[in-house]
Amino acid sequence: MRVSECMTPEVQVATPDETLQQAAKTMADIDAGFLPVSDGARLIGIITDRDIAVRGVAKGLQPDTRVRDVMSDEVLYCFEDQQTDEVLDNMADIQVRRLPVVDRDKRLVGVISISDLAEGGEESQAGETLRDIARPSALHSQTLETAK
Repeated sequence: MRVSECMTPEVQVATPDETLQQAAKTMADIDAGFLPVSDGARLIGIITDRDIAVRGVAKGLQPDTRVRDVMSDEVLYCFEDQQTDEVLDNMADIQVRRLPVVDRDKRLVGVISISDLAEGGEESQAGETLRDIARPSALHSQTLETAK
């Protein structure tokens, strides 16, 4: 199956000049944990609820802080014509639950999540992917190192 067959084509985006409060409200309104960030025609980043909490609130930033100040500017994505099993393997490798979907001209055309893929008939592989995403890694550790 191709990504275009199970992705969500309606995409809400944030702009880099929006505030964290505006982005958080949009996420709450659409019940999503991330928004692609666009400066018009280009996808320039991603902001997640975790970015807002960890890079924003935890550091004492105010609700009027701009999205550009806490967003992830490394844009990971998949193509609409890719096979879903390939995308699931990639999601497991990079440990993400959702990705923006672009066409071959790299224009944003949708978003895809593990739940979209599971509902599209990839239940077993989606479960394996979720297990791999949840595995401990150096990037996501709840162990605090203390100075000796």
